[in-house]
Amino acid sequence: MSKELRISIIGGGAAGFFAAISAKQHNPNAHVQILEKTSHVLAKVKISGGGRCNVCHAEFNNRKLAEHYPRGEKFLKKAFEQFDAASTMEWFEKRLVALTTYPDGCVFPLSNTSQSIIDCFMREAKKLDIEILLHHGIESITRQESGGFVLGSKDKTINTDRVIVTTGGQPKLTGLHWLEALGHPIVPPVPSLFTFNMPDEPIKEFMGLVVEKATVRIEGQKLLGKGPLLITHWGMSGPAILQLSAWGARMLAEVNYQFSILVNWLDETKESELREKLENTKKIHGGKMISNHGPFPIPSRLWNFLLTKNEINLNSRWNEVNPKQINKLVNTLLNDRYQVQGKTTFKEEFVTAGGVDLSEIHVQSMESKQVPGLFFAGEIMDIDGITGGFNFQAAWTTGFIAGKCAAQ
Repeated sequence: MSKELRISIIGGGAAGFFAAISAKQHNPNAHVQILEKTSHVLAKVKISGGGRCNVCHAEFNNRKLAEHYPRGEKFLKKAFEQFDAASTMEWFEKRLVALTTYPDGCVFPLSNTSQSIIDCFMREAKKLDIEILLHHGIESITRQESGGFVLGSKDKTINTDRVIVTTGGQPKLTGLHWLEALGHPIVPPVPSLFTFNMPDEPIKEFMGLVVEKATVRIEGQKLLGKGPLLITHWGMSGPAILQLSAWGARMLAEVNYQFSILVNWLDETKESELREKLENTKKIHGGKMISNHGPFPIPSRLWNFLLTKNEINLNSRWNEVNPKQINKLVNTLLNDRYQVQGKTTFKEEFVTAGGVDLSEIHVQSMESKQVPGLFFAGEIMDIDGITGGFNFQAAWTTGFIAGKCAAQ
């Protein structure tokens, strides 16, 4: 009789639970354990999406889905062939977690609370007899000559046959030294999702104000962020900014988060369209006060701020605005420049760019090319997505594949 296959999963987060459940389903006779270093599991699932948990994104074209990952696009495009967004939705619905899709494509539990996802995972783990060990921080992995591994923690060692590392994004390189010691090249981690600090910009006074459709560029770069823009008491946030922070993660780290952005407050409106609109407004509403009659879908407080910025008297009429002022206003509406000095982590949803180099991982199995029997899932790898459920999708996909292949 062959001995029971032992599979140890290091990290009790989203990818860890998905890998454990997948392993047990693909090999019901295996002994599967989750080793979590803190006192509770699924902490990031609990707080994600403002405590609602954006499970995935309803994008069912895998090529398009993969385009939402600043790092890992090609790798994930292949991985999605095994487990994609449709698989995710089916997986949760099969386990009686009703889901709802919002107009922007974000998928949440119908209950509107992340606890539904946590309860689902805990039920599955109990049903499948997955062992969950808290306060089990693993500090070293040693590969045995005979195959199998010895996992070292502060006060004990664990013998196991297969290991899946799902410890999540590590903010510091030191958190990855134990994997580097096994011969894995590591891409140094830098923050990915963050908001922009603008200590010297007076626009901060309008905190809480949202422009629904804006386009933001980093000056001197081709990167573009699109979507709602939120003014905060420290600077700017919202999807348009978070996209830029993700796509520009490495570059912005290199300039130590000191750079300028150019905001198009009118989404992707072109200069010719804008000039035509302003001319028409002058013709039709020439006698109206400019501050009371802003012809654009931006909040009136912001409109007045932009007028003042261009030294246009708020009491003047449209037909009193001279060509020089019009030129300045056009430039401000389409290329409003702000100085960024620093960043703030976006809520508790810190995401890192960097981790184990994907070139050393088999995409079909998530197994290390360096160390047979060692697998990876989730953000420990050099994979990260923009906001909108993409980081969880990467966790489910890589966790599913790693669990399935480790169990064989």
